[in-house]
Amino acid sequence: MGTDRKVAALSGAVIALDLDGTLVDTAHDLVGTLNWLLKAEGVAPMGLDEARPFIGRGARWLIERGFQAADAPLEPTQVQPLLDRFLVRYEAHIADESRPFPGCVVALETLKASGAKLVVCTNKLTGLSDTLLDALDMSRLFAAVIGSDRAPAIKPDPRHLLTAIAEVGGDPARAIMVGDAATDAGAAHAARVPLILVSFGYTETPAGELGADIVIDHYEELPDACMRLLGACEA
Repeated sequence: MGTDRKVAALSGAVIALDLDGTLVDTAHDLVGTLNWLLKAEGVAPMGLDEARPFIGRGARWLIERGFQAADAPLEPTQVQPLLDRFLVRYEAHIADESRPFPGCVVALETLKASGAKLVVCTNKLTGLSDTLLDALDMSRLFAAVIGSDRAPAIKPDPRHLLTAIAEVGGDPARAIMVGDAATDAGAAHAARVPLILVSFGYTETPAGELGADIVIDHYEELPDACMRLLGACEA
């Protein structure tokens, strides 16, 4: 596709992207913090591969599943104090090993240069998201970051995605959701926004079974996938 046609296809369109497991491989730092917490409570740690699928639903879910996996299920009143400790420790180690997925930054730069508005739509807290993106020199790519505390409800509720689109002055009719898990799929389907899923993220259900319009295996595929869904390319 020529440069002029590419710009015409993407100009003003909104690309909303999930963060953990979609933009950035955060598993080592998140699971490392979980295991720090489990050890402090005298509970057996989780393996990285075992814990990765639980990251997409947020830190609270990750903590609950961590204790459940060690046959030490939590009472509801126990969760918040553990979550508070988790968040403090995680923020201090938020980018020790976390890195953008291969090709991610280049793909986002291409989309932005072609006129797309990029917004992060994540169940992670906005402050933590900003801290991570700053540490990885990725904040410059996004017009806004809408974390769980900046939306009326979190994914899979469509209001999270619709809030993110509205924040950057976009129209859901010219928007795309890019994610990795059921929470992203649920939000996109409910908002009637086209969905791209990455195959390498954190999900309990394989990406190919979540009803995506397109599943990509590498970020080099993202710009063309976005243009296809915006109706700019031939079928």
